[in-house]
Amino acid sequence: MKEPSVVIVGAGIGGLAAALRLAAGGVRVTVVEAAEGPGGKMRTVPTAAGPADAGPTVLTLKPVFEELFAAAGEALADHVQMQPLGVLARHYWRDGTVFDLHADAGITEGGVRTVFGPRAEAEFRAFRARAARLFAAFEAPMMQAAQPSQAELALRVMRTPGLIRDMAPWSSLAGKLEGAFSDPKLAQLFGRYATYVGGSPDAAPALLALIAEAEMRGVWAVQGGMHALARAVEGLARVRGATFRYGERVARIEVQGGRAVGVQTAGGRIAADSVLFNGDPRAIALGMLGEGVRRAVPAGAVEPRSLSAFVHAFAAVPRGVDLAYHTVFFADDPQAEFAALAAGQRPKDGTLYVCAQDRAGGQPAVAQSPERFEIILNGPPGGERAETEREIAECQTQVFGRLETFGLSFAPQPRKESLTTPSGFERLFPGSSGSLYGRSPHGLTAGLKRPLARTGVAGLYLCGGGAHPGAGVPMATLSARHAVGAILSDLGLRSMSRRTAMRGGMSTGSATGATGPSA
Repeated sequence: MKEPSVVIVGAGIGGLAAALRLAAGGVRVTVVEAAEGPGGKMRTVPTAAGPADAGPTVLTLKPVFEELFAAAGEALADHVQMQPLGVLARHYWRDGTVFDLHADAGITEGGVRTVFGPRAEAEFRAFRARAARLFAAFEAPMMQAAQPSQAELALRVMRTPGLIRDMAPWSSLAGKLEGAFSDPKLAQLFGRYATYVGGSPDAAPALLALIAEAEMRGVWAVQGGMHALARAVEGLARVRGATFRYGERVARIEVQGGRAVGVQTAGGRIAADSVLFNGDPRAIALGMLGEGVRRAVPAGAVEPRSLSAFVHAFAAVPRGVDLAYHTVFFADDPQAEFAALAAGQRPKDGTLYVCAQDRAGGQPAVAQSPERFEIILNGPPGGERAETEREIAECQTQVFGRLETFGLSFAPQPRKESLTTPSGFERLFPGSSGSLYGRSPHGLTAGLKRPLARTGVAGLYLCGGGAHPGAGVPMATLSARHAVGAILSDLGLRSMSRRTAMRGGMSTGSATGATGPSA
C-alpha cells in the first residue's frame, strides 16, 4: 500500500510535534517553512553571547512533552536537557517591594507572610487551592479534549457546584483577584497571568487563574534555550522520515472536489492526502492561502485579536539589580496600562518582563561578562501598520529609561536593532496582525471559540497556538496531538503501526482526535 502523505505548512512547535507523531506512525510527511529553520515563535536572534531566545523562554507542563517523545518511542530526557527553576519569578515594585515566587509552595507562603503579612499568606493559600481545583476540573474536558463541548463542561460544573464559585463567571480575573487579596500588589502579580495568553486581567475570565497552577507544577529552563527543544523535535522527526523544506513560502493550499490535496510554493506543487496548517488561522480566513480555503475558518474563530508585544533580545552586562532568571518590573498603575492596550496604544507605564537567559542556575556564568536577555513589553495588535522611527526610538527610551528607575542598566545599552515590534511579528507570522496568541481570551467562552483541528474544508487541518486548545508551547503541542488524531481517523489509519525501526508499541490519536493515545 502507498504510504499516506501529509504536508505541514509551518515548522512552529505545533507543526514539529505533528510531524514527529505522523512520521513515527509511518505517514510520509513534508514540512514547508518560509523561515530558514524550525521553531516559529520559538526563535532566536544572534548576539555577542550566542543565540538569544526572542520568544517563549521556559517550559511548563512537562508531561505534555514527555508524552510527545514517548509517542515516538523515545524519552524526552535523552534529547533535551532541562533545569527546574527554584525561583519562578522575582517581582519588583517601585516602592522597593521585592517578592520571589518559588517552585516550593511552602517557601512562597513564607515569603508572602514576610513581605505582605499573615493575612496575605492565608489569602495566597486560598488562591492556590482555587487555582488547583480549576486546573483539575478543566484540564481533561478542555485542554486535553480535541472537541470540547460547552454542554459537557456545563454538566461538569453542575455536578460540582463549588466550581461555580471558583470560576466566578460573573467576574473578570482582575475583579476576582481584587476580592481575593487585600494587598493590591498580589492582585497585580497574579493578574499578569492573563497576559500569558494575550489578554488583559480586567477583561479575561476569572477562570484563567488556573494558569497559576500550571506554573506551580514546575517551570523548566531548556539548556541551549527554547529553540533547542524545537531542534530536538525536528531532529527526531527527520530520523523517523519527515522531510523539511526551509526558506519556501506556501502561496496557496490547493483544493480539488472540495478537498485539500496539496500546496503550491515557488518551488512547485506538493501533493498530499491531507494538509495541516501550522500558522495563524486568521491568514486562511483572510484569503492569504487562496480563495479555495478562505471559508475553512470562520471569522469568529480568529477575531478579536490577542495582545502583541515589543520584544528586545540582546547581550549585555547588567548592573544595579539582583536579577533572577525571570524578573518582573511592575507598572505603577495597572489599570492605566491595560486601558492603553485596550485603546490600541503602547502603554507609557507598562510592566516589563526580563528574562536573564544565562541565570537558570541562579547566577551568571561569568561575572562582568555579557549575558543574554529578552525584555517584553505588552503591546496592542495591529501590526499591519509599520512603526515610525520616532515610535521605535520612543519605545527604546521608555523601556530602558523605565528599568533605570528601578536601578537596572545594561552596558552597552541595546540598539534599536534588538527590538521586534508588532509590525515585525506580522512580517514574521503573516495574517497574525502582530498578535502573538491568536484569538483574544476575553470572555468566559472565548476558549470554546478557537478553531478546532478539523476545518470547513475536508483534508485541511489546523494546529498551533491559534487553534484549540490555545496559546503557549504546551497548548500548541497538544493541538498537534488533536490534529494528528483527526488526520489519522479521517484517512482510515486508526490502527496504523509504527515503523519497525521504532521500539515499543503503537501510540496514535484516537478516532476522534481526543484525549488519550489508543493502543
